[in-house]
Amino acid sequence: MTIDDDVAKLAKHVRSTLGEGPFLRVDGWQHMGAVICDAVLQQARHYRHWVLPRVEDLQSAWPDARTVTRFRARAAEGELSAVLRTTNRTKLSAIVAITDLLARSRVETRDELRAWLQKDGSRSALLAVHGVGPKTVDYLGSLVGGAHVAVDVHLRAFARQADVGVTTYHQLRRVYEETADRLGHDRGGLVHAVWNHMSANVGAQPPASSPKNTKGGLDIP
Repeated sequence: MTIDDDVAKLAKHVRSTLGEGPFLRVDGWQHMGAVICDAVLQQARHYRHWVLPRVEDLQSAWPDARTVTRFRARAAEGELSAVLRTTNRTKLSAIVAITDLLARSRVETRDELRAWLQKDGSRSALLAVHGVGPKTVDYLGSLVGGAHVAVDVHLRAFARQADVGVTTYHQLRRVYEETADRLGHDRGGLVHAVWNHMSANVGAQPPASSPKNTKGGLDIP
């Protein structure tokens, strides 16, 4: 069985389950502190009940931390743990390390981050941060409007329903990317549609990207 076979299976399942679309790309946060914290906190956490309230609290407490430099300055004051209501050292350290990396790379805004992620070496630099894996990197890109596919438990379950044969992260990401391209859908839009469908009855991880709510955060249907 080839990748093309799996793409055909997934495309058929998308049509029969989700219809013909269109599946529009949706943006994430505008606040860079929220982008970085969301990308790290979402790992193995219930998004609606644990991650989202903390990221919204961050935005409310630090409304000026919209750029990497301003967020870095705020985090350096030592209040990040209190604002996010977590003492998880691995996650807090990863947030600081990603922020430092972006600052050194002269990335300040979501548009600059989206562009930086396309450069050679950016992905490997993020993966070198302790606690950051491929899904976190892809999810980070999706939070700033990039066409990234972050393969989570819902996307894996949808692929199993379609009888997709591949199982590794990179293979499944490629199958989703090629399926979106073959069907003429935005990659982020298709992933969001799949996540919404699969999470209708089971709450788990956040979608690859989510529409903004009135607070400037994420609204998970």
